[in-house]
Amino acid sequence: MGANADSGAAEGEHARLARRRAAVLPSWLGTLYSEPIDIESGSGRHVHDAEGNRYLDFFGGILTTMTGHAVPEVTEAVSEQAGRILHSSTLYLNEPMIELAERVAELSEIEDPRVFFTTSGTEANDTALLLATGYRSSNQILALRNSYHGRSFASLSVTGNRAWSPSSLSPVQTNYVHGSRRRGTVLEGLDDAEFTAACVRDLEDVLDQLHGNVACLIAEPIQGVGGFAAPPDGLFARFKEVLDRHGILWISDEVQTGWGRTGEHFWGWQAHDANGSPDIVTFAKGIGNGLPIAGVVARGEVMDSVSANSISTFGGSPLTAAGALANLEYHRRNDLWGNAHRVGAVLRDELFAAESMPGVGELRGKGLMLGVELLRPDGSPAPELAAETTEQARTRGLLIGKGGLEGNVLRIAPPLSLTSQEAVDGARILLEALRASGADE
Repeated sequence: MGANADSGAAEGEHARLARRRAAVLPSWLGTLYSEPIDIESGSGRHVHDAEGNRYLDFFGGILTTMTGHAVPEVTEAVSEQAGRILHSSTLYLNEPMIELAERVAELSEIEDPRVFFTTSGTEANDTALLLATGYRSSNQILALRNSYHGRSFASLSVTGNRAWSPSSLSPVQTNYVHGSRRRGTVLEGLDDAEFTAACVRDLEDVLDQLHGNVACLIAEPIQGVGGFAAPPDGLFARFKEVLDRHGILWISDEVQTGWGRTGEHFWGWQAHDANGSPDIVTFAKGIGNGLPIAGVVARGEVMDSVSANSISTFGGSPLTAAGALANLEYHRRNDLWGNAHRVGAVLRDELFAAESMPGVGELRGKGLMLGVELLRPDGSPAPELAAETTEQARTRGLLIGKGGLEGNVLRIAPPLSLTSQEAVDGARILLEALRASGADE
């Protein structure tokens, strides 16, 4: 199960590649691990690095490998399409793109849906902001604290996590409201009902401070980079009541929570029993299983409000659309949404022992989207413990991520095809890694 190649050879090869990387790529482009690894191949839920070390993948390329590595049906669809034509752009008709848009529209539960494809979640959120601000003739945005919505100028301007926001410059006026993170805030210690009520009061208070109309609220149902922090179920339904009174649009950022990852619902927003769907949903990552495809689905009135001409050179290309269609069909045929629910419960049960460790503050999340928050003895965030745990897990053959405002949350998000035995194996490795890093002391 663990890494099994000669360590000296692996260190030498990875070190050489790391030096080449440092010479040509930006210094701010981070990597996992003190000695980064080169993932060269994969199959199912496992990957191999360039030195032959084998790992159970519990991070899926940042929640992107939704169905698994080297899924034959997806590979064949991409290969077949590549043999016909790779690219044409939205200036031409494109049957795979149209068919994929029909599938996404059907799954969206949005009234009179229209779909626009992009190449990344960042670009999808940028497009959603463009739609909302134009439709509402307002540059005032509401976003959640501790949020992350991408790395473009506009998407960073609505990101509420300082670790990922390098500039205070912004094309919009963003006001942040409470909605997910409790520990370390004035809302710590509140139960779900009290927390929900406090967040609604906070939203109303923020709106009272603003002049004129507000364009939208953009929110992740479960915050990804923010350490899988989640609001209580039903919070966004309460928010929607307030938003509707003001005519404010609701954007649900489903880049990480979409396609059934939470196990409970196909979309993360559906956990809130809202009276109506969001006005705009953004999606990415899992739909392409690694192919660069993302998009926006919005009410027709909102999507069609753009008055200028526009195209997308690469969004919904024949190649990526064909792969995404095959990926969604594999997902449906193998009931990966249901599998996320069933195997996610197995994984959580196996990790239950972590909650008794002194260094573990909380085990949270849903389905195959789980977070482990690590703390120091005084209750403060322990990013050093998270970093060491990821290292210890890697040496034992398990890949995980980390996040949170302070970088102290382990992020666990394997492909949705994970088996029960793999869940047990991965959980046991992670528990060993936590003990080895000192979380049990």
